[in-house]
Amino acid sequence: MEQFERISIEEISKKDMLMIIKALEYTGQNTCIESFIELKNSILKQLCALTQTTEEEILNHLEK
Repeated sequence: MEQFERISIEEISKKDMLMIIKALEYTGQNTCIESFIELKNSILKQLCALTQTTEEEILNHLEK
């Protein structure tokens, strides 16, 4: 198997992305493991950079 450091998600549904973000947030808050929150924030930050919008706009769009 080829070694890789990063994975790119090109096609994922809005529903699935929202579920991932919410699951990371929930898990981080309920386990006090900061890396879950950091991953959620990283994903949101990258989505904001790609779409040139705010986190609030991203979340609103995913929830529609």
